[in-house]
Amino acid sequence: MERTLIIFKPDSVMRGIVGEILTRFERVGLKIVGAKMLQPDYDYYYRHYEGIGTLKTRKGEDIFEQNMKTMQAGPVIAMVLEGVNAAEQVRKMVGDTEPKSALPGTIRGDYAHVSYKQASTVELGVANVLHASADADEAAKEIDHWFADSELYDYEAVHEPFTQPQPKKK
Repeated sequence: MERTLIIFKPDSVMRGIVGEILTRFERVGLKIVGAKMLQPDYDYYYRHYEGIGTLKTRKGEDIFEQNMKTMQAGPVIAMVLEGVNAAEQVRKMVGDTEPKSALPGTIRGDYAHVSYKQASTVELGVANVLHASADADEAAKEIDHWFADSELYDYEAVHEPFTQPQPKKK
């Protein structure tokens, strides 16, 4: 099974929509194998967004600093989800990074509408509800950054026979 990281950003925590969004992941068969609430400092986010995600390198200093400011506005909830093609499935459900461009039915399309231009006007990062790992490789690095092995759990959820491939009976 594949694991991926999601982070409910300060805007989703402060709006009180975490449970509603989490339900969408659980309904498709992804299970929570790690969860915690925290309010990381600048250095912690720096390692995540530049050390792993290379946001500053890709998008520049201004966008990077605006994102850092937005992420430090309040607490976040970090979770590790597990399932078949978890990283790809979560990215598909979350939608485009720019909420204005996210399709209806995606999480960002349903819960956010901010454009990059609008966010830049007020010198903030885009309030786009969630961070989701780009792919399985990035997920592994991000999970190592956010969670100790002792904070991740292995168990069988009751839905797994219906949502996970099962070995053939002989």
